[in-house]
Amino acid sequence: MGFNCGIVGLPNVGKSTLFNAITAAGAAAENYPFCTIDPNVGIVPVPDTRLETVARIYSSPSITPTSIEFVDIAGLVRGASKGEGLGNQFLSHIRDVHAVCHVVRCFEDENVVHVDGNVNPKRDIEVVETELILKDVETVDKKLADAEKRGKSGDKKVRAEADYLARIRAHLLGGRLAVYEHPESPDEVFWFRDLHLLTAKPVLYIANVDDQHLLSEDRFVKEVREVAAKEGARVVVACTKMEAEIAAMPYAEREAFLKDLGIAESGLDQVIHEGYTLLNLITFFTAGPKEARAWTIRKGSHAPQAAGEIHSDFERGFIRAEVVRYEDLERLGSEHLVKEKGLLWLEGKEYVVQDGDIIFFRFNV
Repeated sequence: MGFNCGIVGLPNVGKSTLFNAITAAGAAAENYPFCTIDPNVGIVPVPDTRLETVARIYSSPSITPTSIEFVDIAGLVRGASKGEGLGNQFLSHIRDVHAVCHVVRCFEDENVVHVDGNVNPKRDIEVVETELILKDVETVDKKLADAEKRGKSGDKKVRAEADYLARIRAHLLGGRLAVYEHPESPDEVFWFRDLHLLTAKPVLYIANVDDQHLLSEDRFVKEVREVAAKEGARVVVACTKMEAEIAAMPYAEREAFLKDLGIAESGLDQVIHEGYTLLNLITFFTAGPKEARAWTIRKGSHAPQAAGEIHSDFERGFIRAEVVRYEDLERLGSEHLVKEKGLLWLEGKEYVVQDGDIIFFRFNV
């Protein structure tokens, strides 16, 4: 199953520069799976030092990390909900992604024209969110009109649906994103999901700064943080121009360069990790004499679902999972000691896979 984040924002905010850094990171990583599905889709490996440890302990000669997909979505302008600019293309692309990375311009540069004349993060965020909300209101209006028409028959459930849709409409018109509406009953969950609202997707804000404000946040970044705090969203501060340069470096050089800057993790790696969190994903590992590999699943997935990520036959013929905790493997340093201490155990179909599990699946088809 592929998981993806759409990169959105106004024109000239650094959106495409970030995407170029993502594709450069994928292309420059030796032995890492990378592809560009089409010009605006890139897949990048998820940085995870645990995989190297697993490979070393299991003597796996090959390493394959898990990955996440980013989609560079057409720039949005005011009026997109009514088809202005590339509005329709923007809206169709954002409908297909699982989460949104919203790039906000937090730098001044007279050589890079701002679409609205000056840098104002709060206004820019509002422009993008308003267009998405307006499109969502349009979607809800159509469903609401249909429900009200069907409700004339006196069907109580249809009336309840219409009342719920009216509540969603009021929520959106109040300037609130749909992601902050919480359905309370199974029916409400179904009606909400059936809307496929653009603003129902979780959001990560990326404050794009110049290199002078990467470590000392200015008023622009504070504005983004204020908006995010109200929404319960997260923020990554990055200089996309620098990220493109870092991404093109060999991994060994990147680490030294970041250390000289006093930065623990590149902005791009932060975006990848936050995107992973945003999508509620975890990683499990498989390892053996040929390969150590990381796999992505939704948090809360059961063992057969995890097995299905490897191959559909593994899920269909699932018998059991042999599980080792990463923490135990790292602490003891060998598979032999893990088994000796009784820390490899068997799990059945109801086992909920935990982040960092090393699993060997038994199956029969």
